[in-house]
Amino acid sequence: MSLHVDALRADLEAAASLGDVRAAEIGGRLAEAATRAAPLRFQDLLNEALLEANAQLPAGHLELRLAGSDPSVVFVDEHAAGRPPPADEPSAARLTLRLPERLKTEIEAAAAREGVSVNTWLVRALGGAVSHATRLSNPGRRLVGYGRT
Repeated sequence: MSLHVDALRADLEAAASLGDVRAAEIGGRLAEAATRAAPLRFQDLLNEALLEANAQLPAGHLELRLAGSDPSVVFVDEHAAGRPPPADEPSAARLTLRLPERLKTEIEAAAAREGVSVNTWLVRALGGAVSHATRLSNPGRRLVGYGRT
């Protein structure tokens, strides 16, 4: 990401150098401010792009992972991770759940952002939580996670 931030800074400084000394000074300050703000804005852009891509994937999802300030996009195959497939199909079990209204609203918003039904979103979230809890309670000799040196 630093390559893109540096290019943005150079573009701003080049544009500012076309003016007088005062314009160059202001341009330098703007370039400095942009250098601090740009990484977060670029991460926001990547997150939005991944949400749109995830809504179109038939299975699995893309995750944005950061190693320091360097982002990487990783595909997570939910079926390989032991998660159930999307639950928009008829199922054999039903569960009645009472939720606080605020939590229900947040779940609906999260499902809408991912472009899936509330049911699918809940099944994915619960499947991931159960899978994660199982790995924590029975870690065996398998190393699970992400790292970068």
